[in-house]
Amino acid sequence: MKQNETLLNIQLNGDKIELSDILIDEIGDNHVSTSVDTPLREDAFVLTEAEKMQQIEKHFRSIMEIMGLDLTDDSLKGTPKRVAKMYIKEIFSGLNPANKPSVALFENKYKYNEMLVEKNISFYSNCEHHFVPIIGKAHVAYISNGKVIGLSKLNRLVEYYAKRPQVQERLTMQIGKELQKTLGTEDVAIVIDAKHLCVASRGVEDDTSSTITAFYGGAFKEEQKKNEFLKYLELKTEF
Repeated sequence: MKQNETLLNIQLNGDKIELSDILIDEIGDNHVSTSVDTPLREDAFVLTEAEKMQQIEKHFRSIMEIMGLDLTDDSLKGTPKRVAKMYIKEIFSGLNPANKPSVALFENKYKYNEMLVEKNISFYSNCEHHFVPIIGKAHVAYISNGKVIGLSKLNRLVEYYAKRPQVQERLTMQIGKELQKTLGTEDVAIVIDAKHLCVASRGVEDDTSSTITAFYGGAFKEEQKKNEFLKYLELKTEF
């Protein structure tokens, strides 16, 4: 419990509720992020991936049993193992630094000094508050500082940071800061437009809204460059 958090017991319909429980629910519903870095324990990588999958399989089996599901059924008996593999090898693989894509930079020999924009990068992430999907598109731009990056690596970096429990604001900043560091330039911009299933499928149950976040660095903080970038995003580029 945080030092400034006061624990208060209240009675509601005969049940005792802790104020900390209410605060936790509010944080989840308001998509609050606590850090630019993904919160990880110091011992996050003591266990091997095989050991993690083994434990997740066991615990997810218990969850299914608590819910009353019959794990002797042919359709369900392999689910704990499938979920464990999915968590570690697929949808949360971005937690492991070993999976970070290697990025090769190339000299900007053609002296292209305008912004490069890659738009409509599809990604799938998961809300860290409810572990349900975030589905969206990222739009990435940078101005070369003498080096350029392979286009596919932009997709790979978006995918890497998306494949972990996330908050959209953090995801946006992580991609932006990583590109600045990799390219050696502050001139990076990111816009992310995403639908949160924690909003669409639970709580307020609004399946029409989307969330937009942005990151502007260097030259993109100037209104002219920012507007130029946003104008490119309006172009119809479907083929």
